[in-house]
Amino acid sequence: MMKNLFNPDDAKEIIDRIDRLTPQTQALWGKMNAAQMMAHCSILMRIARGLDKPKRRLLGVLLGPLVKKTFFGEKPYPKSSPTDPTFIVADSRVFEEEKQKLIEHIKTFSQGGPDACTNHPNPFFGKLTPDEWARGQYKHIDHHLQQFGV
Repeated sequence: MMKNLFNPDDAKEIIDRIDRLTPQTQALWGKMNAAQMMAHCSILMRIARGLDKPKRRLLGVLLGPLVKKTFFGEKPYPKSSPTDPTFIVADSRVFEEEKQKLIEHIKTFSQGGPDACTNHPNPFFGKLTPDEWARGQYKHIDHHLQQFGV
């Protein structure tokens, strides 16, 4: 069974890994530093929680259905996978602030369960079930924690 953020053990594992990050932790690939990566993950957690509701983009409407199975499947994302430009964090961020924000998003999402999950369509994949949101968020954050070797 795939890991997901509704499972308390899976959420704790992700939070424990985030706690191992430091401002000096270097990425093994990609352009973001650790603070930027956590801010990037928080953007997607805000969407999963329904705090932000971006509109669907044409690229997502066209490609989303074609890659949805890969995104939510068991296979890890490839290193340096393309990122929607609206989710790129390139400005300077405060490490501890981003760390606390991301941990809080994960705790709130995990503890809230399916009822606290958005029913707004994902900007790339469209309509998702709460289970897909929970698996997708776990897999996305896991991907970025691997990027930083934790």
